[in-house]
Amino acid sequence: MTDETAPAVLVESEAGALPLTIVTRESLVPTLGTLDPAVTRWVEATRFTAETGTHLLVPDGGGKPLRVLAAASGPDAIWDLAGLPEALPDGTYALDAAGDDECATSRALGWALGAYAFTHYRARKHPPANLVWPRHADRKLVARLARAQCWTRDLINTPAEAMGPAELQQAAEALAAKHGARCTAVVGDDLLAANYPTIHAVGRASSRPPRIVDLTWGDVRAPKLTLVGKGVCFDSGGLDLKTSSGMRWMKKDMGGAATLLALGDAIMDAGLDVRLRILVPAVDNAVSGGALRPGDIVRTRQGMTVEIGNTDAEGRLILCDALAEATSERPELIVDMATLTGAARVALGPDLPALFVRDDALAASLLAAGTHESDPLWRLPLWQPYCEMLKTPIADINNVSDGPFAGAITAALFLAEFVPTEIPWMHLDTYAWNGKTRPGRPEGGEALALRALYAFAVARYGDTR
Repeated sequence: MTDETAPAVLVESEAGALPLTIVTRESLVPTLGTLDPAVTRWVEATRFTAETGTHLLVPDGGGKPLRVLAAASGPDAIWDLAGLPEALPDGTYALDAAGDDECATSRALGWALGAYAFTHYRARKHPPANLVWPRHADRKLVARLARAQCWTRDLINTPAEAMGPAELQQAAEALAAKHGARCTAVVGDDLLAANYPTIHAVGRASSRPPRIVDLTWGDVRAPKLTLVGKGVCFDSGGLDLKTSSGMRWMKKDMGGAATLLALGDAIMDAGLDVRLRILVPAVDNAVSGGALRPGDIVRTRQGMTVEIGNTDAEGRLILCDALAEATSERPELIVDMATLTGAARVALGPDLPALFVRDDALAASLLAAGTHESDPLWRLPLWQPYCEMLKTPIADINNVSDGPFAGAITAALFLAEFVPTEIPWMHLDTYAWNGKTRPGRPEGGEALALRALYAFAVARYGDTR
C-alpha cells in the first residue's frame, strides 16, 4: 500500500502557477468585472456560460495560458475541480481569492481523487495537473481520505489473478505493519478446526485456500468498533455459474473488504479512540469437484444450519461466520460491507449503497454524514415479515429467498440472524464500482461510503491527531 503523506498533485509552491477562478452561471458576470477586460472578451468570444462541470482556459495576447475559469458543481463542492487534473495542460494552478473559501478541503480532495489513475499495467498518457494547496484546506484530512480512497480503488482494480485471498491478506498485513496493529489469519483446512465452516465451504473449491484475516488495533479499554468486509476475490457463481457478462467484473467482489481496510487505515491514521477490529473472510467462489452444491446443508460457526439454495449467494455465507466471530466480543458497534446483491443495484442504482440498520438514530447519523460528505447512502428496511421467504423444511434457514422479490432485504435479514439485537449493527450493500468515468470518479473500483463512514466514526469516537 502507498504511504504518501500527501497527494503528489497538491503542491506548496505558487511559483509559475496559473490562477484558477471558480464561477457559477450566476456569478460569472460579476466575477468578470473584477478581472482583466481581456478575460471578458475571451469569455464572450467563446460563449462560455459556466455550465456545471465545464471550464475555460483563457490565453494571453501571445496565446499562452493566462487563467482558468472553472464552473462549480453546486452543492457537491468535492467535484468542482475533480475533472481538471486530467483536462488541463500539464502545469500548476492556484485558486484565487474568490475560490479559496470554506469549500477548500473538499475541492482539494476532489482534485486529488481526480488525479487518480490505475497504472499497474499501463502508464498514463500524461501527468495530471497540480494544484497549489488552498489556504484553508485541512491537509491531513485530504491526505488521509485521498490515500484511503485511492488505495481502495487500487485493490479493487487489481485483476483477480494478482488479488486472491493470499494477496488480500498481505494487504491487511501491510496495513497492520504501517500502524503497529496485529494481524493474524486462519487458512485452508484450519478453518474447520477453528470453526469457520461456511467460509471453508465456499472457498474449498479453489486452488487458492480460503481464510479469515483478523486485524486488531488500539487501546483495549476503548470502545470496540468491528468492521467486517466481504472478501470474495473472484466470484464465478460456483456451480450456479454466472453468465459471462455477470462474471466480467467479479474481481470487484472483494470491494467491501477493500473499502473497510481503507477505512481502517483512515481511522488508525487519525488515532480515533477505538479498539478497532477488522475481519475479512477471503475466498474464491470457484468451480471444481469439491465445490459447494445447491441443496447442501452447512452448519455455521454460530450453530445454525443453512441450506444452500444458490451457490451464487456466497457472500452472506462467508459473512455469517465472520459476524458470529465479531459478536463474540460484544463490540460497541459492528459495521459490515459487501458487494452482496444485484437487487440493491436494481433498487438504488450504482451510486447509492443500501443501508440496513435496526436503530433509527444510528441510521440517521450515518445518512447525515453521507449527505455532508457528498457520499450518500439510502436506507432500506429490515422488513421482518420477509423472513418467511428464507424458510426451508430441512434446515434452520436458506441462503436465498424462495422467489424473486426483495433480494437485498432478504440478504440483510439473513445476516441479521447472526447478530444479536442488543449489539448495534449496520449492513451496507455496495456496488464498489464506477460504471463510467465522471469528474473525480474514473471507471473502475470505487470506495462508496468510505468518506461517510469516516465522518461518522470521527463524530462518534473523536479525531485525536
